Amino acid sequence: MDLKLSGKTIIVTGGGSNIGRAISLRLAAEKANVVIADWDEDQASKVVNEIKNDGGEATVIKTDVTDNAQVEDMIKKATDKYGPIDVLVNNVAGAGGGHDDLFINETRDKWERIIDYTLWSVINCTRAVLDQMVERKSGVIVNIGSDAGRMGEYKEAVYAGCKGAVIALTKALAREVGKFGIRLNVVCPGLTVPDDKEAVGSKSVWSGEMIDFFNPEARAKAAKSYPLRKIGKAEEIADAVAFMSSDCASHITGQTLSVSGGYTMM
Repeated sequence: MDLKLSGKTIIVTGGGSNIGRAISLRLAAEKANVVIADWDEDQASKVVNEIKNDGGEATVIKTDVTDNAQVEDMIKKATDKYGPIDVLVNNVAGAGGGHDDLFINETRDKWERIIDYTLWSVINCTRAVLDQMVERKSGVIVNIGSDAGRMGEYKEAVYAGCKGAVIALTKALAREVGKFGIRLNVVCPGLTVPDDKEAVGSKSVWSGEMIDFFNPEARAKAAKSYPLRKIGKAEEIADAVAFMSSDCASHITGQTLSVSGGYTMM
C-alpha cells in the first residue's frame, strides 16, 4: 500500500533508539524526509546513515525536547531544510524514568524528570509546530502513549499519569484544531524490547536498568502477560505510526490505538 508520504517532512523526537529508530526507518522507507530530533546525536546519526545508505533522506538535529527554546530552534532548522512540517511524531517519553518503584518510595526529582520527558516534551513540540500547521490548514501529530496511561500500571504512577495526560491532551487538541484540517492521534505500545543493543544509544533507558530484557528468559516471562504471548517489536509500532501519519487515516482523529498484543482491550 502506498501511504503517499513521499516528500513529506516528518519529525520524530527520540528517533535514534528502539521505537523511535524503527519509526524513523519506516517513514524513510516511504520516501519521507525524516528529521530525527534527539539528544543522543551519535546514535541518531547512525540511524541517519542507515537511512541514507538505503537511498532515503534524513537529518539529525540535536535537541533536548524538555527545553522549549531548543525545540523552537529545531523546528526552524527542520523547516529551513525541508520546508513546512507535515507530520510530528512525539516519541520521546519516559527517558527520565529508570527503575519502577512504589510512588511513596520515589523522589520528587524523579517525578519531575518523568513529567518533563513524558508530558512537557509533547506540549513543547506540539506547540512549536501548530502555528504553521494552522496556517497551512494541514498537518498530523502522532503521540506515542502507553497502555500504562490507559489502565494505570503498578509502580508507574507518575509515568502512567503523564501518559494519561498525553491521551487527554491529544483528544482536546483534536477538537480544537480539527477545523484546520489537523489530525492528532495516539499510538500506545506495550512492552517493546529492542532486538539488540545496537538498536539503542548509550543515553537510552534500554542501555541501563532495563538491560535484563535482553535476556531470553526475562522476555519469555514478560510475554506471559500478553494474550498473544509475545513482546512487541518496534517495527510493529512503526507500522501503526506510518498508517496514522498517512492519508489512509484521513478520517481518524482524537483516537487512541493500542499496539500491545492485547495487554489492554479498551
